[in-house]
Amino acid sequence: MTDFKDRERGEEAKFVMDEQTAFRIAARRNRLLGEWAAGLMGLTPEETEAYKKDVVRADFEEAGDEDVIRKLLGDLTAAGHDMDEATIRSTLEEKSVEAKRQLMSES
Repeated sequence: MTDFKDRERGEEAKFVMDEQTAFRIAARRNRLLGEWAAGLMGLTPEETEAYKKDVVRADFEEAGDEDVIRKLLGDLTAAGHDMDEATIRSTLEEKSVEAKRQLMSES
């Protein structure tokens, strides 16, 4: 019975670690996305920092990436950029890979 409990605790710990890693990757990705969009909008360094935080916060509105995509699309369109959802989704994937690389290199 002890082996089963040990295995169960190990699986629970792995699940928690995987969830924490996924959260860190998503937050890093969102900051990178915010930096990309801020560059397109020509924001100052101070505005860029605030905008990156806004993009991270936008991800807490609902499950999935739709809230972040909606925010970026709205903000970029309002700033006068001819932006489409496909470009944002593509950039989201690129930034996700970049975020994973960055976190792995820090470990």
